[in-house]
Amino acid sequence: MALRPGYKETEVGVIPEDWKVERLGGLAEFVTSGSRGWARFYTKSGALFIRSQNVRDGRLNFEDVQYVSPPTGAEGNRTKVVLNDLLITITGNSVGNVAMVDRAFDEAYISQHVGLVRLRDPAAAGYICRYLAPNSPGNPQIAGSQSGQSKPGLNLQNLRDFLIAVPPTAKELHAIEEVLRDVDALLSGLDGLIAKTRDLKQAAMQQLLTGQTRLSGFSGEWKFVRLGDHVTFLRNGVNSRAELLPEGSVRYLHYGDIHASGATHLAARDLPFLPSTKASRLDRLRDGDLILADASEDLEGVSKSVEMRDIGDSVEVVSGLHTIAARFDKATLADGFKGFLQYIPMFAAHLRRLAAGTKVYATNRAHVASAEIPLPSTNEQRAIAKVLSDMDAELAALEARRDKTRNLKQAMMQELLTGKTRLVPTGGARV
Repeated sequence: MALRPGYKETEVGVIPEDWKVERLGGLAEFVTSGSRGWARFYTKSGALFIRSQNVRDGRLNFEDVQYVSPPTGAEGNRTKVVLNDLLITITGNSVGNVAMVDRAFDEAYISQHVGLVRLRDPAAAGYICRYLAPNSPGNPQIAGSQSGQSKPGLNLQNLRDFLIAVPPTAKELHAIEEVLRDVDALLSGLDGLIAKTRDLKQAAMQQLLTGQTRLSGFSGEWKFVRLGDHVTFLRNGVNSRAELLPEGSVRYLHYGDIHASGATHLAARDLPFLPSTKASRLDRLRDGDLILADASEDLEGVSKSVEMRDIGDSVEVVSGLHTIAARFDKATLADGFKGFLQYIPMFAAHLRRLAAGTKVYATNRAHVASAEIPLPSTNEQRAIAKVLSDMDAELAALEARRDKTRNLKQAMMQELLTGKTRLVPTGGARV
């Protein structure tokens, strides 16, 4: 395939003719890494100690923080980070993660698992960090540097040898960095809004599902209901995923689909199929049926369930392996509300108290039937479900927008970091 006019083939792929390919070592003031033995300097407060788990997705993450009281002298000075340093994990499961030091620390030092690259031009750090980050044009070099090794790892010469496609001017380099930084700011804002909306929903569930807060127009005491007096349990299958098909006439809900779902309600359209001969004796599900997983690896998942919706009359769906399919009296539990049963503290605590097992916690139909919980009228249930479902829809819309923005960012990085799209005309101060 012929090259576009004005472009050339290089070791890092096709780039504009006026771009250069530079070795990272040639752009660096120095390249180093932390050393062994820092565990003896660990303290409960003091200077930050940057380990491999703190270098994530192009930025520093301090959810897991360690502090040190560093040694005096050359060793401490050599491994101390400053603003705009590049950090690259060089050993362990996260080899090749890259981050830029984007804030000034009073004191921070790197562990033996982290490489440090200090650039001659600190203003280029953001661009180079993005160029080497996962899913970026320069990232395949990191995996290539480890090929043939029995244990994943990079050495300092590997870091020096990384090739960087560099625009001809500082103006163009900084323009690329500014555009991508703006997209990162948008993503960060969306992440914050999603987290805030999740917190609001969690607070709303705690208030509305316990009657601590009542919606306008509703009053009166909630009534205790024994679920077993208002339920019919349906026959479920015991077929493994290996028996399922991509096509067929009967869709099959496996307990793994319940644990994997982040929603309270589940539409059947994405479920796989069970051969109809194996489904002949199983009860067909309807909209409003509640399907619980009867096995979980942790107590938190014991009450995990989904309420079926959008089945309609033209689709057959059955409940499968390690599930409890429950059809409740609609005069007691309203459609739309049943998916939120798992978040009613009294219901979840009841199932978890009875759950048996060591490595896997199990629940059963008797546990579900014996639960006694306070419930509002079905009209209030529907009103609560509407509020919470609207919040779910808002979350889904925000998450879809974030995912779309992430995909857009990836496309922009491929265009901008290879010069396929130019933001400024050529000319100006050289990088």
